[in-house]
Amino acid sequence: MSTISELCRELAETNKSQHYHLIDRLIRVVLTLHVSTTTIERVFSTMKHVKTVFRNKIKEKFLADSMMIFIEREFVEDINSDSIIDKFYYTKHRRVQL
Repeated sequence: MSTISELCRELAETNKSQHYHLIDRLIRVVLTLHVSTTTIERVFSTMKHVKTVFRNKIKEKFLADSMMIFIEREFVEDINSDSIIDKFYYTKHRRVQL
């Protein structure tokens, strides 16, 4: 075995991961650490774009929604904003119609 992933695979195949469960858990954390760190860095980078000086007082829910739209912008490009506006306009639960 020359890599950590081969060691983890060998532990799982020989069922030695049950006996050395702490070592198995440590190896899995090390293998997923890079992916986890990258995801967190991407989220903070997105937050810097979304939460500017002018938007510092926005609420948590709106910030999370805005970040999701920014992160998944390739899916959002196909959404027609006029249809969303029309849907809210014709909703009967609204107090004031524009």
